Amino acid sequence: MKWIKKGLLFAPPHNLKWMNSHAQVPTILIKKDKIRVYFATRPQQTLSLTGYADFDINDLSKVLYIHPEPVLQLGRSGEFDEHGIMPASIIERDGLVFLFYSGWQRASDVPYNNYTGLAVSEDGGDTFKKYELNPVIGKTKEDKYSATSPCVIYENGLWHMYYSSGIHWHSINGKQEHTYDIKYAYSKDGFYWTRTNETVIAQQTEYEALTKPAIIEIDELYHMWFCFRGSNDF
Repeated sequence: MKWIKKGLLFAPPHNLKWMNSHAQVPTILIKKDKIRVYFATRPQQTLSLTGYADFDINDLSKVLYIHPEPVLQLGRSGEFDEHGIMPASIIERDGLVFLFYSGWQRASDVPYNNYTGLAVSEDGGDTFKKYELNPVIGKTKEDKYSATSPCVIYENGLWHMYYSSGIHWHSINGKQEHTYDIKYAYSKDGFYWTRTNETVIAQQTEYEALTKPAIIEIDELYHMWFCFRGSNDF
């Protein structure tokens, strides 16, 4: 497999006030003649919203369309996604598009809480509606700090989710730093999820953070890529 670096493809335009900075965590939906990229952007430093842009499938340097407004609105005060909605994984199935997203909420003693929400589109991914106001993967005694950034795949009648589970907050140099491992959940319909509390990739030390898994099948073997960082000097 040979990779070719294409350079910058997209940056937030200056004419949309809700897209002042950032086009992060790109999440891909492949259409017939284009590639739709959902991404997190920021109207200000402490808020995240999700938008999308369409690219020519034969020439990714050509931006065909930028959606003029966020696909979802932030949650109301006290809801898990009141300060941020960031795309994580998207699946098109049975005429619906399922968008699993990371919803986050500012906190007092630690910087944030974040859990996994679900939004569903009935028009091919143009518009979305939140499935419900609560996260589909929320707080439990096993996932008490966070449960977010999932990768979701569907195979043989079952939905599989690999997600980042918060293990601890560490106070380092006067800042609270989050650490994670990667856990597994499954579902029969994509809406209701059963968590096994099985850690599929564990920390090697207590100061590691593992997140944003991504899975593809190559030669009948599943390969997972994931983000890794330490907690010191992040």
